[in-house]
Amino acid sequence: MSTLAEPSAEVAPGYRPGHTLPLRVELARQLKRRRTLVMGAILTALPFVLLLAFAIGGDPGGRNNRITLLDTATASGANFAAVNLFVSAGFLLVIPIALFCGDTVASEAGWSSLRYLLAAPVPRARLLWSKLTVGLGLSLAAMVLLPLVALAVGTAAYGWGPLQIPTGGALDAGTAAQRLVVITAYVFVSQLVTAALAFWLSTRTDAPLGAVGGAVGLTIVGNVLDAVTALGDWRDFLPAHWQFAWADAVQPHPEWSGMIQGTSVSVTYALVLFALAFRGFARKDIVS
Repeated sequence: MSTLAEPSAEVAPGYRPGHTLPLRVELARQLKRRRTLVMGAILTALPFVLLLAFAIGGDPGGRNNRITLLDTATASGANFAAVNLFVSAGFLLVIPIALFCGDTVASEAGWSSLRYLLAAPVPRARLLWSKLTVGLGLSLAAMVLLPLVALAVGTAAYGWGPLQIPTGGALDAGTAAQRLVVITAYVFVSQLVTAALAFWLSTRTDAPLGAVGGAVGLTIVGNVLDAVTALGDWRDFLPAHWQFAWADAVQPHPEWSGMIQGTSVSVTYALVLFALAFRGFARKDIVS
């Protein structure tokens, strides 16, 4: 089996490895792909689906004298945006991250174009950095798109007002907007493990569906393990255990310890997986 080698020391005049596969080129390629457009349409449609559900089913109300964040969805646009993040953070937002980061390298191998990119010659590290940067950028855009659309739809339907807290009290509109920014940022950071896992799998397989499905599947396994209370304190080492720690920010006096712990766990796992992806790809035989 032959290995596609990196460019030799003797290169053409004017060749700059750092200028190969520019980010704008990779971004344009990914934005034009059908899966990007479909995922954007799904995330845009979700707030309208929830709005229709509340219109048909009536305003949500507390059950068993217990009020949750979902029960405050129609209180204001800010509440509606927070509810959209709450119902989608556990699974729906996992899919675009796994898709954008898991499909990126494996799809090139599946199209048999990966070796031609490297023969351009694009250095392997440069190719991975470009792919990873664009993948994470699209993932962040997906994270921002959902609450922005939800805030606009919720404000149009329920008005611009304070964010009602389930436990009592409210946050003024300005503070609520700031907290929504913090929540969105934390949700993105908490999903870095899925992004890194999908990206690592993408460098190990020629099947994009395998990389995306593997990342989503292992994320679900993490959620299942977190539900096993018999694991006790071992659950603290699971990224899934901290995925809803952002709820502590929806309080008059926010508590940041859970979000800090969740961030440290997620970033640690992500860095290890990203390092494995770069290390493995640097030594991999590229035949497709």
